[in-house]
Amino acid sequence: MDFLTIIITIAGLCLFEVISSIDNAIVNAEVLSTMKEKYRRWFLIWGLLFAVFVIRGFLPWIIVWLTTPSLGPIEAFTATFSEDPRVLEAIEASAPVLLIGGGTFLIFLFFHWLFIEPKHYGLIGERFFHRQGVWFFAIISIILTIIVWFAIQINSMMAFGAVVGSTAFFITHGFKQNAEQAEKELMKEGLSDISKIFYLEVIDATFSIDGVLGAFAFTLSVPIILVGNGLGAFVVREVTLGNIENIKKYIYLKNGAMYSILFLGFIMLLDSFGFHIPPWLSPLTTFAIVGYFFYKSHNANKHTD
Repeated sequence: MDFLTIIITIAGLCLFEVISSIDNAIVNAEVLSTMKEKYRRWFLIWGLLFAVFVIRGFLPWIIVWLTTPSLGPIEAFTATFSEDPRVLEAIEASAPVLLIGGGTFLIFLFFHWLFIEPKHYGLIGERFFHRQGVWFFAIISIILTIIVWFAIQINSMMAFGAVVGSTAFFITHGFKQNAEQAEKELMKEGLSDISKIFYLEVIDATFSIDGVLGAFAFTLSVPIILVGNGLGAFVVREVTLGNIENIKKYIYLKNGAMYSILFLGFIMLLDSFGFHIPPWLSPLTTFAIVGYFFYKSHNANKHTD
């Protein structure tokens, strides 16, 4: 990667982390409003270090290491900056498995939002698909079957990676449902601020999975993911401090996040099947999609003023 590509990639990662964490920021803001100032500061400072280094640094590193077991821990961390032919060959061999798993996860995530989750309708057709929620499981089952069919023609491990991606979706979906229930408990009186901090960290870890897996559509470099997602996590915490009500006014930002996830998922799938994807495509696509829905939200706000 040249320097300009690295900067564009980090900027794209930062933006993607921010928009994919909007729901998490809203949960944090509502719970923090019930806590004492000392514990708010503790969560926003020390909690940020946990969110950046443990979740957004440790998790991508573990994923790369597990999908490339021939590499040691240090090599897995610095793989994309290495000039060792053995390291480059190992990453090239394992990348399709990682990419197809992440792509499957993101595609499932998008269709769950499209068919199941409540939303502000930002594009024609969203209302129609939302009314067909009963078809969600049928659609993703067909998608998984198609992905696995084409993957198994190339590499059985790619097919296994797609299945792992679908499994990861259902596991994290269950955790997210529990997180929504946990939020209701956190808003009740009588729960200590320490307990609330603990639950918020668990909820943050759950919501961060989307951003971590989506990051691999931008790069396989763990240090770059750490910097980009870390900056995004910092911005989310700053938003949580005092701007959350303004963010809520931009009602189509979640739409932008989900359509970004859809395109990043397709990019990862195409990349896993050997299509050449230029490194600037993922960040520029993210900027374009989010920019459109930000503009759409801004126009909607003007009409309501």
